[in-house]
Amino acid sequence: MASFVETTLKDIDDRLRDLRQEVQQLEAARAALTGGRRAPRRPSARRGATGARASSARRRRGAPRGRRPGNTRANQALELVRGKPGITIPEIAKSMGIEPNYLYRVLPKLAQEGSVKRDGQGWYPAG
Repeated sequence: MASFVETTLKDIDDRLRDLRQEVQQLEAARAALTGGRRAPRRPSARRGATGARASSARRRRGAPRGRRPGNTRANQALELVRGKPGITIPEIAKSMGIEPNYLYRVLPKLAQEGSVKRDGQGWYPAG
């Protein structure tokens, strides 16, 4: 009977160890996708769920979101690309002190504008 209990406890401990590793991997993947945000915020008491949905629908149609003028981060990224041709997005993010997921949207937009071009993983000034 004692060996059954010991074997069962060992199996449980092994499974718990595997699950802890999986939780860490899933949390890391979630953080990479959300830029480190923990969880989505709940709607305020003044706006119900329909208000939240309506505002996100307006954003998708192109309504302004109250951004700061000047595309500061885009300009910072562009200056880093000009200063170090061939720089990668993770390197740019590290230099700027931000998560790289933001830059995966910004740099393709800069490329569409003709400011930068991509070659493999590196980004280069256009022209």
